[in-house]
Amino acid sequence: MKNLKARDRRQMEAQQKELARRVADHLRFLYPNQGNEELTELLIAEMSLGRNLQSANPHQNNWDETDTILITYGNSVMKEGELPLHTLHRFLNKHLSQTIKGVHILPFFPFSSDDGFSVMDFLQVNPSLGDWEDIEAIGKDYRLMSDLVINHMSSRSRWFDNFKKRLDPGKDYFVEGSPQDDYSQVVRPRNSSLLNSVETADGERHVWCTFSADQVDLNFKNPKVLLEFVRIIRKYLNHGVAIFRLDAVAFLWKEPGTPCIHLQQTHELIKLLRTLIEHYFPDVVLICECNVPNRENLTYFGNANEAHIIYNFSLPPLLLHTLLSGDCRHLKTWMMSMPPAQSGTSYLNFIASHDGIGLRPLDGLLAESERDQLVDTIQKFGGKVTYRKAREGFDKPYELNVALYDALKGTIQSGEDSWAYQRFVCAHAIMLGLEGIPAIYIQSLFGSRNDYTRLEHTGRNRSINRHIWQEAALEQELENDGSMHGRIFAELNRLLTIRKRQPAFHPNATQFTLHLGEKVFAFWRQSIDRSQSVFCLSNINIKKQTLNLADINLISTDDWIDLISDAAVSDLGGQLELAPYQTMWITNCSSRNRP
Repeated sequence: MKNLKARDRRQMEAQQKELARRVADHLRFLYPNQGNEELTELLIAEMSLGRNLQSANPHQNNWDETDTILITYGNSVMKEGELPLHTLHRFLNKHLSQTIKGVHILPFFPFSSDDGFSVMDFLQVNPSLGDWEDIEAIGKDYRLMSDLVINHMSSRSRWFDNFKKRLDPGKDYFVEGSPQDDYSQVVRPRNSSLLNSVETADGERHVWCTFSADQVDLNFKNPKVLLEFVRIIRKYLNHGVAIFRLDAVAFLWKEPGTPCIHLQQTHELIKLLRTLIEHYFPDVVLICECNVPNRENLTYFGNANEAHIIYNFSLPPLLLHTLLSGDCRHLKTWMMSMPPAQSGTSYLNFIASHDGIGLRPLDGLLAESERDQLVDTIQKFGGKVTYRKAREGFDKPYELNVALYDALKGTIQSGEDSWAYQRFVCAHAIMLGLEGIPAIYIQSLFGSRNDYTRLEHTGRNRSINRHIWQEAALEQELENDGSMHGRIFAELNRLLTIRKRQPAFHPNATQFTLHLGEKVFAFWRQSIDRSQSVFCLSNINIKKQTLNLADINLISTDDWIDLISDAAVSDLGGQLELAPYQTMWITNCSSRNRP
């Protein structure tokens, strides 16, 4: 027994030395001209706080086919006289406990603008929503996902107030620049000024604002800022956060004379955070939010040592274009180019979110004329467009701001029609079948429409898809069989129920693109143990499509069934008809796979 304890102690000491070595290597890259021994010890101490060191397995899948994430604001569903987090928790438990496993509560901290993303205090819950106990309660019932708004902070925060007063903490926490410097290479996601003038106790300073004048970029060249964020992460972990969304992380590190996006120091910072977290919390997941062209986005997987998960940002605009044009060529080409996510990594599939539908992820995937058609069509359907400052010196469309149901209420060729519901369900059925973890925005779950009242009230385009529901009115819609909102909610929940029972829909299960023409988008999924196949077929056109079953190559020795309609697929030498926007999930029969 004594020898066993001694061996365990030696093993633990070796693991601690290895962790310290890895952290020191990260820091040496980030801060090459300073000794980092003390910082290494401080970072490890902040993260450990009495926890035992654990062996990290970078290729462990912390998810399966039962995982679906709901994206919601803390106040998306409200009841008069009740704190919104209480209302949200009750609504989740009543309606979604059997279909939703994870909940992404968008920034729930005190804020000054941007519906939460201009954080004033990273360590407090916005009292108008609830408190940390409410966050913890939701985290006990669901896998809780929180934003780590790591790129910037509110100009009304205590840190920035100290910056202006030239006091600690804060006086050197923000990025400064000179108006005389050349910023022509800097990639911008907005068309606002990059530098903003601020009066301080030391005179005029110019601070870097990637997104808005109220969102001042944090200076990670200062190791104190890194240490502050490790403390913030540890606080969130203590309160039950299991998934961290690194917001706008691509812009984190600034170097003069560079684009100031995707710099190697940014990647190294992500690696460092993962190293620190996974050695004490191996089940915790990091997600990188990088609304950029597809090839750039893929780099955030690293070698299974950066993000566990990346957003599939090209999917929303490509799928929207597919359903509005009735042609899936571009969607198929993109999907065939996507590398399978290796074990320990996954894509996060979504088709709508609290933000708009980004257009930069279409770079290299759609022709400029096709992108312009898409923008024009969404504007005709009542949507808005947000612009960014391009390097060429003029504004370019950056994102489409529109409720997804309204975005799908017609076609590019013919305008609005009566097929919006079918297109909307088809879009979600495609997304739910794809390799990766599905994330559904709460407004899409209800089929919310463009909220022009909220848009007019805030003056911000993104408000068009950030409706706030009163619980009583929402419950009435969901209980009404004739309500479009109720129909959508019931059908999406039904699809989610079917999906979670299929091992072939594991986020890392095999996926191959099928070629069945331009009007049918199709792919094949096979479970990791090869026990189940699912052929996902979607008619993305307004006209009925007829397929030869022989072209799908179903094995004749198996019995096949469509999971969605529960109809048998028996005449394998015959034909299959798909109604406009119909999806079929055809699987080899097994009682455990049936809905």
